[in-house]
Amino acid sequence: MSLADLYEVLHRRRDTRGEFTGAEIQDDVLRRILAAAHAAPSVGLSQPWDFVLVKNQDTRRAFRDHVQAERSVFAAGLEGERAELFSRIKVEGVMESSLGVVVTYDPDRGSPAVLGRHAIADAGLYSVCLAIQNLWLAATAEGLGVGWVSFYREDVLRRLLDIPARLRPVAWLCVGPVRSLPETPDLERHGWRNRLPLDDVLHHDRYRARPSR
Repeated sequence: MSLADLYEVLHRRRDTRGEFTGAEIQDDVLRRILAAAHAAPSVGLSQPWDFVLVKNQDTRRAFRDHVQAERSVFAAGLEGERAELFSRIKVEGVMESSLGVVVTYDPDRGSPAVLGRHAIADAGLYSVCLAIQNLWLAATAEGLGVGWVSFYREDVLRRLLDIPARLRPVAWLCVGPVRSLPETPDLERHGWRNRLPLDDVLHHDRYRARPSR
């Protein structure tokens, strides 16, 4: 992969919802993207992640129903134009995707002395997010889509997948082949939010507050 290819993948990555085809993921491709996730850096080399691959249709349907219920909870707090806007936004592709990949965080992995975590308790959680990003970019390079579902309660997902209480289910990722990846992210396309210019979040030497928008 050239430098230009790398940047192209970074900017082509999308949070995928309605573009999944449902086609199978080839075993070698799935193995490559999981290996990319497992190659992520982690605090103290703790590698505090696990990946639960969910294909069972009943399990996925139960999770989808829970997500839809949580969507309704969020929607109930919206009014007017915001409520109308949200009604058009799809928040998950649980049944449409080929596979669910649930990524968990194990705070005990590498304990009791996780090198580098003593001052920043969440460093292990950040490590899991790096693994997710690795998976996402590898999947994009392989022509697959990924959608991060965040409309769920952690305890519900723990019970659904028999995840031990000490572990945090950080993400349910919908993964699979897609018809295409949209040019514009869904939330921008629907007018929910726009991406900030880089200069709006760039500071030199010290943080300086910027006028609110």
